[in-house]
Amino acid sequence: MIIWIVIGVIVVLLIAVWAIYNGLIKARVRVDEALSDITVQEKRRLDLIPNLIETVKGYAKHEKSTFEEVTKARSAVMNTPEGDLGKRAENENMLSSTLKSLFAVSENYPDLKANESFLSLQSELTDTEDKIQASRRFYNGNVRDFNMKLQVFPTNMLGGMLGFKSRDFYDVAESEKEAVKKAPEVKF
Repeated sequence: MIIWIVIGVIVVLLIAVWAIYNGLIKARVRVDEALSDITVQEKRRLDLIPNLIETVKGYAKHEKSTFEEVTKARSAVMNTPEGDLGKRAENENMLSSTLKSLFAVSENYPDLKANESFLSLQSELTDTEDKIQASRRFYNGNVRDFNMKLQVFPTNMLGGMLGFKSRDFYDVAESEKEAVKKAPEVKF
């Protein structure tokens, strides 16, 4: 009789470990998928940038420094080491910033602002930026869920033993955090 109780307890424990392990695997795959979604959208943006620069160059030949900054930022993103999420976020934020300066240049050229190609590229890039932000939020939500799973009982006891480690959130650069804390200056 006692042997059946021991066997029953062992079976229940094995089923619990199996369920916890599978839950962690599913959560980890969701995090990886979300990170992949960010990569896809960032790649789309990187592919659009050369076309945008060429379109703007035709109108704004003397804005060479802006083009160089955008190209340099794009290269930094493309050369970010795989897995370095902090550096990747920093480089992506730098690219977003330089793209804003490129669009600011376009404000000085009415013909460029009316150019169909430029407007189409600008629209696609804006759409892509929105998708990147949504992908980052989705990724961070999945990281939150995964990290919480790793921290709650009984998963916290088994997660580490099974080789699972918490993930980092996709975060904005410190300079952008400081900019958000300051109140915007409005002048009329």
